[in-house]
Amino acid sequence: MDTVTLSRAFFGSSLAFHIIFATLGIGLSLMIFISEVLYHWKKDPDYSVMAKRWTKAFAILLGVAIPTGTIVGVQISLLWPGFAKIVGQVISVPFQIEIFAFFLEALFMSIYVYAADKLPPFMRLISLFFVMFGATASAVLITSANTWMNTPAGFSMAADGSVYNVDPWKAFFNPSFVTSSIHVVITAYATGAAVIASIAGFKLLKRNKSAQEITYHKKGLYLGLIVTFIAGAIMWLSGHESAIALHEHSPEKLAAAEALYQTQSHAPLAIGGVLDPETNKLKYAIEFPNLLSMLVGLSPNTVVKGLNEFPKETWPPFYTHLFFDLMVGTATFTFAVAAIALGYWYFIYRKKGGQLPKWMLWAVAACGPIMLLGIEFGWIFSCSGRQPWTIYGFQRTTDAATRADFVGPLFIVFVVLYIALGTLTVFVLRTFFKRHPLKNDLQSNRGDSHA
Repeated sequence: MDTVTLSRAFFGSSLAFHIIFATLGIGLSLMIFISEVLYHWKKDPDYSVMAKRWTKAFAILLGVAIPTGTIVGVQISLLWPGFAKIVGQVISVPFQIEIFAFFLEALFMSIYVYAADKLPPFMRLISLFFVMFGATASAVLITSANTWMNTPAGFSMAADGSVYNVDPWKAFFNPSFVTSSIHVVITAYATGAAVIASIAGFKLLKRNKSAQEITYHKKGLYLGLIVTFIAGAIMWLSGHESAIALHEHSPEKLAAAEALYQTQSHAPLAIGGVLDPETNKLKYAIEFPNLLSMLVGLSPNTVVKGLNEFPKETWPPFYTHLFFDLMVGTATFTFAVAAIALGYWYFIYRKKGGQLPKWMLWAVAACGPIMLLGIEFGWIFSCSGRQPWTIYGFQRTTDAATRADFVGPLFIVFVVLYIALGTLTVFVLRTFFKRHPLKNDLQSNRGDSHA
């Protein structure tokens, strides 16, 4: 395996591990804030328990997100020195501001964790708002750097590769920044809510739960499903805007996502299928006539460029279509489950009592892991679909990568480290919540509320 491929695998594995904790941090921060609002609005102590228990999990996950995020940052200069040279001159602003966003998140999370019971309601809400704001701002700032790689702006490059005419704010607010940032944040919110619903659904499948615990988990289940449904609906709209942005700024990626080789109007939307890289044909796909043209141009007459319009050496890898389908498929599954479960609850459960049937609880329980997979598929699609460019149109990945021979051994070391760290995280979470069972928190919190 050559150095460039090893660097991509090394950096990709680091980002794939970190993105789990970063995404959950954003999504959980919203769920914690909503549960605290509901506690003060409804005066229901169960929502206070939710906020406190989810905050403890959030703190543990943040403890992993910080060092893994630092590793990813260091690897930019370690594995991609050619890229880091340009980044430092053009797009350093979001990295600098992100430090303050993280400081805000960590500061107010510490205030809430250690002083929630001593703070007045208004200050509790303010603390959690800034935790959510800091987590969301961090995601937006990092997304700015990623979108700049897809739609670079704010600089010019001379024939010798030197950078001039730099405008850091134009680079920050590059053409795809707004649409991609909204999509990343909303997807993280949907994922955090789906994980909450997933855990509650799994708990409700278990026996030997007290009536008090069942009531608590039902509240968490429906809260998670409602947020998943709302965020999922917005996610589809932001995905539509992202498709339009691809059509305008990254036509090769759009063509690779749909395995479209011939430029055409009335372009179909292809789902599934097996792409033959030898013949450049997509076999066994389900095609919806005119839908791709409608999606990106709101008219079946919209002309969509095919890959044959571009030099073959600039085509994204053939598996781009697969990861695009997986990304969309996971989101579709989760949104459909949330819609069906909420419909069942609203029209049947509220009138007849009881709880969701087991098959539906299993489907809800699957939503969290499936959405996390969708996050991974989405980032693979975003980064692989830009290939062979690191900075689209300006710098190829081969020119950005290191030529050092340490990448292979270090890659193996870090894969082992990530496996160990992931295992340790699961162990710490399980141990903490076993030592602090839900029934104790419910009894303690109800006692405090009646005092």
